[in-house]
Amino acid sequence: MVSAATWIRYAVGKLQYSASIGWKNYKGGQITDRELGDTIWKNFFQGKLTCLHYIKGEEMAPTLGDQGVTLLVRKIPWVDPKKVFVGDVVLLKDPINSEDYLVRRLAAIEGYEMVSTDEKDEPFVLEKDQCWVLADNENVKPKEAKDSRTFGPVSLKDIVGRAIYCLRTAVDHGPVNNSPFSMDLDSPVLEVELDVDEMAKSHKA
Repeated sequence: MVSAATWIRYAVGKLQYSASIGWKNYKGGQITDRELGDTIWKNFFQGKLTCLHYIKGEEMAPTLGDQGVTLLVRKIPWVDPKKVFVGDVVLLKDPINSEDYLVRRLAAIEGYEMVSTDEKDEPFVLEKDQCWVLADNENVKPKEAKDSRTFGPVSLKDIVGRAIYCLRTAVDHGPVNNSPFSMDLDSPVLEVELDVDEMAKSHKA
């Protein structure tokens, strides 16, 4: 049973999410100022903070496995350095093919100095709203990993959410190992919205 304290934390997070969605739509010209309030409350009462996403590939093994997994992703409509943190496993738009999505670990954000193992490459600092993402599987060659070692820094705006739970099979599932701060932020969302049976039904493996 979900405690009252958890419900309160969940409601606060959901209100922040709903306000972000409304403001993003308003700034994008999709809704008027008169519709802003209705949009916020509609998302608060009817929307969810999470969605399911299926991925397949060995790039994030062993963290997520390599046989195809279903992820519970916490949606983040307005990404900034206060909403995602180094160590998080994030869902982002593929910089090479904008119609696809990648799941990678956030290795660095704006202000970090990046130093290459190749002495020929000059160090550089990630600019505002930039981040560096990496695959977890150290056995995959950099050119095959499809991460920032290939396509360079990516915009924080390309991040659409954080993976918070992973289902490999109906009997093999559990929370994703993110940064400690994010795992604390996401704990009420997991308690309220996690439905393993629903994840298992949509699982393609």
